Amino acid sequence: MISGYLDGLGMVLQLGTLLAIAGGTLLGIIMGSLPGLTSAMAIALLLPVTFGMPPVAGVGMLLGALCGAGASGSIPAILLNIPGTPSSVATTFDGYPMAKKGEAGRALGLAIVASFFGGVASMIILSLLAPPIAEFALRFGPAEYFSLSIFGLVIIASVAGKSLLKGLIAGLIGFFASTIGTDPITGVGRFTFNELSLLTGINLLPALIGLFAVSQVLKDTLEYDPHERVKESTHRIDIARPRFLETLRHWKAVVTGVLSGSVVGPVPGAGGSIASLVAYDQTRRFSKSPDKFGTGYAPGIISVESANNALLGGALIPTLALGIPGEAATAVLLGGLMIQGITPGPLLFDDQGGMVYGIFLAYLVANFFMLLIMCLGIKLFIRVLTVPRKQLLATILVFCFIGVYGVDGDVFNLYLMLGFGVLGYFLNRYDFGTAPVILGLILGPIAESNLRRGLQSFQGDWTPFFTRPISVTFLVIAIGLLALTLWQNYRAGKQVSASQGSGV
Repeated sequence: MISGYLDGLGMVLQLGTLLAIAGGTLLGIIMGSLPGLTSAMAIALLLPVTFGMPPVAGVGMLLGALCGAGASGSIPAILLNIPGTPSSVATTFDGYPMAKKGEAGRALGLAIVASFFGGVASMIILSLLAPPIAEFALRFGPAEYFSLSIFGLVIIASVAGKSLLKGLIAGLIGFFASTIGTDPITGVGRFTFNELSLLTGINLLPALIGLFAVSQVLKDTLEYDPHERVKESTHRIDIARPRFLETLRHWKAVVTGVLSGSVVGPVPGAGGSIASLVAYDQTRRFSKSPDKFGTGYAPGIISVESANNALLGGALIPTLALGIPGEAATAVLLGGLMIQGITPGPLLFDDQGGMVYGIFLAYLVANFFMLLIMCLGIKLFIRVLTVPRKQLLATILVFCFIGVYGVDGDVFNLYLMLGFGVLGYFLNRYDFGTAPVILGLILGPIAESNLRRGLQSFQGDWTPFFTRPISVTFLVIAIGLLALTLWQNYRAGKQVSASQGSGV
């Protein structure tokens, strides 16, 4: 390993390689901060650029884009309550409330540092624990994926708001929407109403932008206060700086985020949404002040952002060790590896050890570039809040239309975006929340396809879902979390009733 790192260090510490990593990171930050543009899209744009580059420089540029986009999704999530990427949905839970209190600079500072810590920790875990974690991920079959989806739904419902029932209802709305389109097993159309654009199902991008961006535009337009942003903008710019010491004071949230991202990341298809929700949920449950979460509480931001970047390193484990991408962005990255003549698989570490460790170091350097660029740009990001609200809302809406239409040029997706925007507005108005819907959309196909695949594999027998160790572990934890959430809600209700009675 030491000789591999020394060989890799010589490949990384070259001017051309460092410039390539920095350029990729900058593009990733720009793409991740614009709702609708993802890390997968950033990597796809850079693939032609990497053709003539040395392998470590080319892959390093792609990893820079992956790292930058993973961190910068927090920028619109905190400033505008609009997730830049699906994995930054949970960042809105505490990031935007903190921004509304006049501390957007502090929230961004916490997110930047937490992302950096998560990325560095994931690189260490990637280099040391890739073989055993990849072996564990291979044990996941249909039963395990189904149980993981149920576990995710319970977490969604429990962190979505004060009402567990409303969170479950919102999550089930997303689950139902995920069934629209072609049946994954039989190929029969479902709930398409003869609309050809629905045969492929609900596109995640218009749903995400509609539920978060368009609904927020509707809310801000109907509840517009021309003095609110002007009063707070100067204070926010003054406090915009990285928060290293404050992040370290909440080291338990960092550890929880890193562990959540590192465990979920190697599971193909799990994605950043699950990792960030697991991190947020576990941090809240073991906190001494769980009632502060959702009000602009620092550990809520730190755990989610450290999980987001830790997930990226974890997702690289099956990509490099098994040739199985952990998420959409690493699937595109896999193509970049093949273009560079790097064949992922169990023999990669033996055949091209120096190259692999060079890639590890390139990812580490990308995290340092991400930290530098984000720190230099933090005051610029905050200045978004000084833009007159009417102009800002109009600009956001224009970007929403461009982002959705630019994916595949389908006008129907624009109507879909607007429909989800109206739905999101009413869900927020009546305290159902929009995060459970979008995450239900993500988890729904995973749950359905693996449930049916499992039943086919087990000849219609349900018992393996409850007897396979990993599957039953997820189900037991889900039931336990559900019971704990109900108990906490019951106790909170009794305390409120008691305080009201004493007040009378």
